[in-house]
Amino acid sequence: MSARHGQRGLTLVEVLVAMVLLALVLLPAMQALQTSVTGADVHDELANNHFRLTSRMEELLAEPFADLEAAAVAAGAPSAATSYSEPSGPPGRLLVYLAAYDGDNADADDDPFTGTDPGILWLRVEAEGTVHGLETVIAQGY
Repeated sequence: MSARHGQRGLTLVEVLVAMVLLALVLLPAMQALQTSVTGADVHDELANNHFRLTSRMEELLAEPFADLEAAAVAAGAPSAATSYSEPSGPPGRLLVYLAAYDGDNADADDDPFTGTDPGILWLRVEAEGTVHGLETVIAQGY
């Protein structure tokens, strides 16, 4: 026999062994990709919530102070959502909280909602059912 009649290709056993090895190596790689795809969905939801909250906060800061103050009085308590909140129904709706604010703590009780100062409001916007929210303190005339 000449050297030309030696092994010319792969046997079926070699092909099967190669396929099994590839499957064993690709399984963890596919699981890693699945984690990154899930992470991208979570990031997308967080980014959307952030932009919605920021947009709503900017809209509220553009409102006249007297209107915000009237909504805070109508709400009655810092834990009550105001009329600036989105209507009930859709999940993740934006809730708006407004309250008079004790900026100087003159009553020394460390409660920012008692002994309030005129012309200062606390404002919070949050996505219902989540921990995402933005809050700030605004003063009349600024």
